[in-house]
Amino acid sequence: MPHSDHSPSPNPSEAFTDLPPFPDNVPTAPFPRISLAKLLTHDTDEEERCWRACQELGFFYLDLQSSHGSALLEDADRLFELMKGFYELPVEEKTKYDFKSKGSYFGYKGYGEGIIDKNGTRDRNEFYNVSKDDVLGLSERLPSPEVLNSDSVRSLFKSYIDQSHAICSSIIALVDQRLPLTAKARQDGGLEALHRLSATSGDQIRFVKAPPQRPSTKGVALGEHTDFGSVTVLFNRLGGLQVRLPEGLEPARSNGDGEATEAEERLCEDGWCYVKPLPGHCMVNLGDALVKFSNGQLRSNIHRVVAPPGRQGEVTRYSLVYFCRPEDDVLLGSLVEGGEEEGDEKVTSKEWILRRALGRRDASGWEKSEGTEDGSMRRGGMRA
Repeated sequence: MPHSDHSPSPNPSEAFTDLPPFPDNVPTAPFPRISLAKLLTHDTDEEERCWRACQELGFFYLDLQSSHGSALLEDADRLFELMKGFYELPVEEKTKYDFKSKGSYFGYKGYGEGIIDKNGTRDRNEFYNVSKDDVLGLSERLPSPEVLNSDSVRSLFKSYIDQSHAICSSIIALVDQRLPLTAKARQDGGLEALHRLSATSGDQIRFVKAPPQRPSTKGVALGEHTDFGSVTVLFNRLGGLQVRLPEGLEPARSNGDGEATEAEERLCEDGWCYVKPLPGHCMVNLGDALVKFSNGQLRSNIHRVVAPPGRQGEVTRYSLVYFCRPEDDVLLGSLVEGGEEEGDEKVTSKEWILRRALGRRDASGWEKSEGTEDGSMRRGGMRA
């Protein structure tokens, strides 16, 4: 992908004014900025740019600053405030909603209760997963804390799910049209038929909280990984997310004053670089399922979360995510011409998600928790 197709380092005036500014002296990911409004009107050039991003990097910014995205931005603002209230609850109250022992990845995961590498290193965040099926009445309602249980909150969840899923469906429809799907896959409805909002799946909202952290090469808030499902919609306001760029793609660098710290420089070795959050945008990335369906023609890029750079590391970091995944009983495997290979693992979407999600709650499950990282240039990694 030519470097000129990517947005330059964003304008410093584009900032979240209530937070320390993202520093202009660290390497940043050269994600293209894709317009949701143009995608929805099937702008040919915009669709081509999005398709190439899905093939070559698997990440892009999605500009929501139009009538098509304004409601989602408003819902995201409300959910950021809601999650702060949830995280103010006592730890003993939140842990009542950790359903790991029941074989579920929905509900709460406490700080340090996740595994980020084969050595059993503990994570540095806490999160809460809200099931799409629960919110839409497709499954039994899970117990939840009162702050997340009112009719108004569940209505907000539904609105956010509907709009996020619509974005994911647009991306899935775009790649569906361009992939050389088999005749049977086309006859069965293509990729869109595997991601119905009304069908049971592992789709979820996730709230994430990480306390202030100094940049360090000795640990990360969330270890390097690829996402489990098909399409992820992510809202960040602070830095900390890093992606590992494929060969031939260079990070964006500004001419800002000052230099990155030694720790920040080391965190940007081996192709890693920071992702700068942009107001009015979400980030979209592809997951393992689309890699498997496309026989590797689409990219689920490896990424991780480290301490936010500069003064942003002094602030509590929150993230808001929507994960769109294939329906529970869908087999993950190639759906493109010439893609089937003998001996390919046949696993359902539900089995894949459970294995990956719960495997990272126990050191003994690490090996079984891996996804398509090896195919996404997994080499090197965090240095001690």
